[in-house]
Amino acid sequence: MPRPKTKQELVDASNSSYQKIVDLIAKLPEDARTGSFNFDTSKLKEAHWKRDHNVRDVLIHLYEWQKLLLEWVKSNQSGENKEFLPEGYNWRNYGEMNQEFWQKHQSTPLAEAEKMLANSHKQTMALLDTYTEEQLFQKNVFPWTGNNALGTYFIANTCSHYEWALKKLRKYQRSLK
Repeated sequence: MPRPKTKQELVDASNSSYQKIVDLIAKLPEDARTGSFNFDTSKLKEAHWKRDHNVRDVLIHLYEWQKLLLEWVKSNQSGENKEFLPEGYNWRNYGEMNQEFWQKHQSTPLAEAEKMLANSHKQTMALLDTYTEEQLFQKNVFPWTGNNALGTYFIANTCSHYEWALKKLRKYQRSLK
């Protein structure tokens, strides 16, 4: 999927990819929805292949990152100078934060994870809608976005992250056959 270059492309890609996740999960056999991933991760290098063990883990990961986005934007828009990643984390050690998200939600039921992601998706899309094309895609509009356009953060936490999740969920779906 090409990277969105306009607000409408971002909205369409985000909603489309989110719906694909919902539809894919709905098509899984009931026991597979809550079952553990059963594919071989020994040759897969990225940490997330070993971190996420089931559908819930993937949905929670998406939810927690959207929560980061929502809190970051709202804080900075209200005048509080806040970094995107929580204190103690940076782009070199954010894997530890991901592991904490995973640990935090080990008792969260799948149905609740689905509701949490549905809500954060809705909130993220509503927040996205409050910005103009220029505010989303031009750099240096907001000092708190650094060298990136605000839209870069929305892309990373919606359509791009959804495509990451779809890749993992499709791999699981294929492994069931």
